[in-house]
Amino acid sequence: MKSTSDGIFQGENPLNSALPLAILQICVVVVLTRVLAFLLRPLRQPRVIAEIIGGILLGPSAIGRSSAFLNTVFPKQSLTVLDTLANIGLIYFLFLVGLELDLRAIRRTGSTALVIAVAGISLPFIMGIGTLRRRPPAHTVNRGVATGPFLVFMGVALSITAFPVLARILAELKLLTTDMGRMAMSAAAVNDVAAWILLALAIALSGTGSPLVSLWVLLTGAAFVLGAFFLLRPVLAWMARRSPEGEPVKELYICATLTIVLAAGFATDTIGIHALFGAFIVGIIVPKDGPFAGVLLEKVEDLISGLFLPLYFVSSGLKTNVMSIRGGESWALLALVVGTACIGKIGGTVIASLIVRVPLREAVTLGFLMNTKGLVELIVLNIGKDRHVLNDETFAILVLMALITTFLTTPVVMAIYKPARRGAPYKNRAVQRGNPEDELRMLACFHSTRNIPTMINLMESSRGTRKRGIAVYAMHLVELSERSSAISMVHKARRNGMPFWNKRRNGDGDGDQLVVAFETYQQLSRVSIRAMTAISDLHTIHEDIVTSAHQKRAALIVLPFHKLHQMDGHMESLGDQYQHINQRVLHHAPCSVAILVDRGLGGAAQVAASDVSYSIAVVFFGGRDDREALSYGMRMVEHPGIALHVLRFCLQPSSSSSGSSNNNSRSDEDALFLGEFRAKVADGNESVKYEEKAVVDGNKADIVEALKAAGRCNLFLVGQGTPCVPLSDDRSTDCPELGPVGSYLALPEFSTVASVLVMKQYDPTAKHYDLVEEVAEVAVEVDTPGPTTAKGTMSFRDD
Repeated sequence: MKSTSDGIFQGENPLNSALPLAILQICVVVVLTRVLAFLLRPLRQPRVIAEIIGGILLGPSAIGRSSAFLNTVFPKQSLTVLDTLANIGLIYFLFLVGLELDLRAIRRTGSTALVIAVAGISLPFIMGIGTLRRRPPAHTVNRGVATGPFLVFMGVALSITAFPVLARILAELKLLTTDMGRMAMSAAAVNDVAAWILLALAIALSGTGSPLVSLWVLLTGAAFVLGAFFLLRPVLAWMARRSPEGEPVKELYICATLTIVLAAGFATDTIGIHALFGAFIVGIIVPKDGPFAGVLLEKVEDLISGLFLPLYFVSSGLKTNVMSIRGGESWALLALVVGTACIGKIGGTVIASLIVRVPLREAVTLGFLMNTKGLVELIVLNIGKDRHVLNDETFAILVLMALITTFLTTPVVMAIYKPARRGAPYKNRAVQRGNPEDELRMLACFHSTRNIPTMINLMESSRGTRKRGIAVYAMHLVELSERSSAISMVHKARRNGMPFWNKRRNGDGDGDQLVVAFETYQQLSRVSIRAMTAISDLHTIHEDIVTSAHQKRAALIVLPFHKLHQMDGHMESLGDQYQHINQRVLHHAPCSVAILVDRGLGGAAQVAASDVSYSIAVVFFGGRDDREALSYGMRMVEHPGIALHVLRFCLQPSSSSSGSSNNNSRSDEDALFLGEFRAKVADGNESVKYEEKAVVDGNKADIVEALKAAGRCNLFLVGQGTPCVPLSDDRSTDCPELGPVGSYLALPEFSTVASVLVMKQYDPTAKHYDLVEEVAEVAVEVDTPGPTTAKGTMSFRDD
């Protein structure tokens, strides 16, 4: 095969050349696997399922049964190039897997997780060997292969737990930061390391030489591992130290590390234990502190995971022929293998869990989670196939076993384990409250660092002068993706929304700009901040927001608007999914909600307390939400740098309208509230301007004119459910979550400098779609932001 083609106009078929054919193969594979992943998304299956199924479909089991398709797209002479590309991708993917594993975390694994991991490995391994040793069908073992290597490969295949796939499933089901999720990940990390050791043993035993050769392979492999830790690790640590926070990592260091990965793969392949081991070991020994490991992830993961890794699944699928499973004995063997894998893995995990006093339902759930297979399973099977230990039939049986066990994990866990979201009831669920001296708890959400300056400036403006000011939980909203960096961040998330970034061992922050921003602000202000994260699918991330708000007893959730302010004044949408997040939070929130249309409150940087000088306008038509907006404005005007302008619209009924008892009741509450505001806040306060403007109900022109006159301010506060007609006919329905006035204020035609905070007050009498079950007896977790006491915790105040 030539590498490139001269083109069809020269009379050549491009598919007879290696490069055009490889490009076509990659495109076919990526499109098919992505389509399957989209179709399987409602079932909440990990992408590895779609990739395994895609590989099988392209192979001789389905589409590949057409010789015309197989000879055109996957001809036999191209398989060497395909396998080479797939294995290069696999080498770097195993390097990424090694980057995700932190040996320090594995060393800190508790005895509970260690017992579960050992039982989850040993029992299926022993059962697999014992079952097949008594009665291995003759046609499942290649002629001339010793029984020992075959049994070891089978035992390893049945005992593996897929660490990256398990992380994805746990994150999808929102179990990763629970006690059970952390236990499963700790046990899976131990299992992963043990699986590689067992696989190295299986490869060494599968050699064609004498037992002495196998011993030499094992000893040389052990020497390579020791050499990597004592010789390579100092070199990588030196490069990591010379890559400080805030500075780009040198291209030379990236190139050198990626070359070291290939060199290590060459060394282990030369030894005879496969090139994957070298890459995996290099990933493990790369220092995890600082930006070096993260930059390596960013440089490698998208290209490898998106393009090259699916080729490995297709390479496996081309070797998988389900039609080779013929006869009752073969199908009985498939049932036996699946049953042995499930009984051994689930049974061993359940027994060990019950011994360490894990409740039965959690133990069974843990057993199904630990039965997750994935890429490592296929690696074991492919190596066994290449070493002629497994024939076509056994290979197909074991691939189907991996597919079945992994596919069952998500639906079974969802059916048998639904962790209850419970929280203690609390009273202060809005800014407007009976005792304004009570502490205000806010949950401020943000998508990126671009939202942080305005959020911090809003916190500074809201702190007031009360003895008990505000406590802020700053939640970073991160979309859960298939990228390794997202999974790595998920691993760092702790229970109940604790900080997702790690602290260095010397106690210093890791320099993350998010950490720096919030820690610096907390040190320079009187605001207590707890940084949190929510890493989830965008369809369900509102559950994390609502649950955290209830557990933290928040009175106000601040959400970023789904459109970003651009330099030319226009707003660019992040997508409908982000708008739907805000709408779902409004439906489920246990407290008041505010949506922030950010046009740069205070500029693009944090403003010092002494430099705060904002003009804030409250648009008041009446009603619960407008009272909430004015209550927030009353708190903000306590700051010496805040000037408050309250613009009250007195709606005069038109000749065609008629009043109602509800309107009268609302007007009475508004009048009482405004009377208190004027008596306690506005009278004698030069920072407060109160203005009333009479407009005819339904006359949009007068309202728009008054709003434009007050438009020269930094921030508008407005209620979401304002009793006002839509002020913009063509675009007011574009953002119904902002309400009639907020939708107009968010238009670029109105202003390009004034931010808008649209508030919806919690209504205890309204119908709520609660995601948290309130139980008076539930224990309240101590998680108050701010300095810790000598024992490391703060007492929780019942407010």
